Amino acid sequence: MKTTMRALMGASLLCTTALTAAHAQSTTLTIATVNNGDMIRMQGLTDDFTEANPDIALEWVTLEENVLRQRVTQDIAANGGQFDVMTIGMYETPIWAANDWLVALDDMGDDYDTDDIMPAMRAGLSHDGTLYAAPFYGESSMVMYRTDLMEAAGMEMPEAPTWEFIGEAARAMTDKENEIYGICLRGKAGWGENMAFLTTVANSFGARWFDENWVPQVDSPEWAEAINFYNDLMTDAGPPGASTNGFNENLSLFQQGKCGMWIDATVAASFVTNPNDSTVADKVGFALAPDTGLGKRANWLWAWALAVPASSDAPEAAKKFVAWATSKDYLALVAENEGWANVPPGTRTSLYENPEYTSVPFADMTLQSINAADPNNPTVDPVPYVGIQYVAIPEWAGIGTAAGQEFSAMLAGQQSPEEALEKVQTLVTDEMEAAGY
Repeated sequence: MKTTMRALMGASLLCTTALTAAHAQSTTLTIATVNNGDMIRMQGLTDDFTEANPDIALEWVTLEENVLRQRVTQDIAANGGQFDVMTIGMYETPIWAANDWLVALDDMGDDYDTDDIMPAMRAGLSHDGTLYAAPFYGESSMVMYRTDLMEAAGMEMPEAPTWEFIGEAARAMTDKENEIYGICLRGKAGWGENMAFLTTVANSFGARWFDENWVPQVDSPEWAEAINFYNDLMTDAGPPGASTNGFNENLSLFQQGKCGMWIDATVAASFVTNPNDSTVADKVGFALAPDTGLGKRANWLWAWALAVPASSDAPEAAKKFVAWATSKDYLALVAENEGWANVPPGTRTSLYENPEYTSVPFADMTLQSINAADPNNPTVDPVPYVGIQYVAIPEWAGIGTAAGQEFSAMLAGQQSPEEALEKVQTLVTDEMEAAGY
């Protein structure tokens, strides 16, 4: 009898233990994110979250930028419920929030300090005054350059360069025999890849996507000047295969010492100056994105942010994770483990009031670039749209994707700038007419 009782008690204890273990992992969050360095670093630090939340397990889906955008857009539009947390940006957030596709982030906890989020980031990730995505990192774009190559070329980078200077310096620094290219710029097709960059170039040359009546303007002289400048510069001073290079590919080239200059996201500064990853870490300088003297620089405004889709079956747990990953405490956690230079930038006002962070070499230039970006007035001439490197209308993703393919084909030598511009003007006109503009 005693043996039977002990066996029953043992079985009961095992059952209780199993139930407790099951309860401890009662919620699994599936998180879709981009394969950028800051997100990969976040995944390595999530023990901090799971130790504090033992009832929440994390499952990661880490994707290349274009693939991520496609996957999350398909899922949320179909109410698929595949993801509990999505990494999205300023383009998608207000559009998706207006469609009731996202959970409002208006109750993130007393210690979250939503008011500390930088005004530009908060505005871009809100709809009707409510935050719908929390910025993981914020960025503009700027020039990153090799100080040693610039000096060897007998030139000095101004704090606010013109495109004319950039072109001259890039050609002077190019040494193709030794695989050193004066400039590395995005060429990979995608509305958030080459078209993000090319739209800012167009802005700085006085071009715009649409006039005030939504008439497409890609056949304008300003667009032709911008695209021909880009194509000639990349032909003369860019790396081979540039039509397939996006953010990550150019980052790798720069870290290997193969780029004299790179104009791209300010967030890259921590990676090109990290001696563990970059062979030129101690030879990098920074400058504002270039202009042509018309009053608009070729810099964008963006945030990779975390949002909770309305189709998630665990919205409260998802919001807990979003709050953790975008909090002031998370910035301190990264600083403790990786140093202040590797903290996700551009999201919180308090970060730029912290003397430990403001002493980082690129902190001030990043802040200047973010503050100089004005999504409400992105172009030299007036436009009916908001957005610097994108047009904040639902049709933009399709337009930008198709246009990106034409300009990438141009860079690959498959068609002329004039042919690419003509095709893009036609496809934009057709898309806007079909949409009823």
